[in-house]
Amino acid sequence: MTCEVPPTLQSCDVGLCLPPPKVYMSREGTVADYGMLAREDLQTGEVLFTIPRAVLLSQYSTSICALLEKDQASLDSQSGWVPLLLALLHEYTTRNSHWNPYLSLWPDLSSLDHPMFWTKEERTRLLQGTGVPEAVDKDLANIHLEYTSIILPFLESHPDIFDPKVHTLELYQRLVAFVMAYSFQEPVPEEEEDEKTCNPPMMVPMADLLNHVANHNANLEYSSECLKMVTTQPISKGQEVFNTYGQMANWQLLHMYGFAEPHPGNTDDSADIQMVTVRTAALQAAQSEAEQQLVSEQWDFLCQLEMVGEEGAFVFGWEEVLTEEELSMTLKVLCMSAEEFGEFKEQDGWEEDTGEDDNLTLSNETIPRLKASWKKLLHDSTLLTLGSYSSDLKAEEELLNDREAYTKLSRREQQALQVRYGQKSILDQLLGLVS
Repeated sequence: MTCEVPPTLQSCDVGLCLPPPKVYMSREGTVADYGMLAREDLQTGEVLFTIPRAVLLSQYSTSICALLEKDQASLDSQSGWVPLLLALLHEYTTRNSHWNPYLSLWPDLSSLDHPMFWTKEERTRLLQGTGVPEAVDKDLANIHLEYTSIILPFLESHPDIFDPKVHTLELYQRLVAFVMAYSFQEPVPEEEEDEKTCNPPMMVPMADLLNHVANHNANLEYSSECLKMVTTQPISKGQEVFNTYGQMANWQLLHMYGFAEPHPGNTDDSADIQMVTVRTAALQAAQSEAEQQLVSEQWDFLCQLEMVGEEGAFVFGWEEVLTEEELSMTLKVLCMSAEEFGEFKEQDGWEEDTGEDDNLTLSNETIPRLKASWKKLLHDSTLLTLGSYSSDLKAEEELLNDREAYTKLSRREQQALQVRYGQKSILDQLLGLVS
């Protein structure tokens, strides 16, 4: 870790410097509270703005960089975010912080509306079945553990810099949500991907002001000297400039960023069928104790192959299965007879292709051609998943199409509806393919 002392920052820089003439920031005509609009027509490949690396706020550029470097061994965490969060805790509460010009542009942290700030009752009522409540429960547990076991001891060991009465768990949780929504992680070069390395998050002025849609028209590019926001398609005058946060389903957008993309805009939306739900469907279809025992043995073998897990999920997009290998193997094994499974185990899960299903790419086109037993298992699993939601698809479609009724919903109700409707639409489409 090497500290990188940034240059003197002024209110109009911090990498923000006023946007170039072709684009401008606005609170009108954007999908959120603010965004970037094109002042004139833009062509593909145009650089909208450049951000010097010297003005990135990270664990390496904070004023307590040396301290974080000295104590880095005690700051290891599952998230890998602790050094940046400590930097933000310090800079955000320091009156004369070097980063105040940038920090003054942050939204009020109390305005963040991630589901982690909803009541548990709201999460259950509005998001049951979506996977968001479970993800939030894990977040809150990890935040509490991280704060009490790593952050608080660090604060107490440096009373000249930190005060637990100021740098509270509540503030820490708000900053975690802010990092989730506004930070960036530089991609790892392809040649280093096998090392399973992950760059720590950092705050990127200007870039963090752009909104996201699946059909984005700009992208952040990285070089050794700077970061550049570059157009990826033509943008017309008055059109909003959208960055991409990656291929994100609506439940992920709501969980991590506090919003969902209105249907049908999110072409990256997806729906999960929990792996254990497929096991449940297979067990329910078993007609004897011997068949149930076989399913249990098949499941244990799939676990050994690392194809399934108690907390895993099969992911379905609008056009294809995103966890194709895992789902194909699971359907294949759970639909085997005792004799077939015995032979399969003897070969440690390896065998020659035995039929057309082994060579199919799982997509909307090919799923209807799967073996009847595979389709039935997938059908039953889909029905179980749809049954986990607290409302049905038809009622939500009617609500979504009734503009007057929709506008009367609270923002949280609208966001949750978009998440539920997208997921259930994908599952309903899948149900049609396997019927």
